[in-house]
Amino acid sequence: MNLTDEDVREILKLLDESPYDELKLETGRFKLTLRRGGQASRVPKGSAPAQESTPHTQDPEPPSVGQPPIARRTNREIRDVRPPMPGTFYRAPSPGAEPFTEIGRSVAEDTILGLVETMKLMNSVMAGCRGEVIEICVENGAPVDVEDTLVRIRLAGHG
Repeated sequence: MNLTDEDVREILKLLDESPYDELKLETGRFKLTLRRGGQASRVPKGSAPAQESTPHTQDPEPPSVGQPPIARRTNREIRDVRPPMPGTFYRAPSPGAEPFTEIGRSVAEDTILGLVETMKLMNSVMAGCRGEVIEICVENGAPVDVEDTLVRIRLAGHG
């Protein structure tokens, strides 16, 4: 099967307009995988920045598809990072590769902590804050929901 220039443009437009870092397209005749380059993650237009809540307030509504991961503050020093949508959590970019992060590592707002695969699309989970990873709460390959805590981070300046 030959793809036309218009087909390629349309496929690239789908990836560009989506909040996802990877697009896999499979048909009976071919398989195509597109990935965004670099460490940056694009936030879709109109999405809210990472939200925070305190332990004694009600959590915000779960994010809809396309919103960035929600980093919730559990107290003044610790932040829980949750998945942006239900899916499967992966700690590494591919089987056998080094994990994105480990306990004790310093992270910045744009540090990738893992990937959540939803319907064959990979979405990076960013730290959303500066600090140190103190707990990885989910096993590699485990199913996750938007209310699950993936990683706990001690905020910078609270160590």
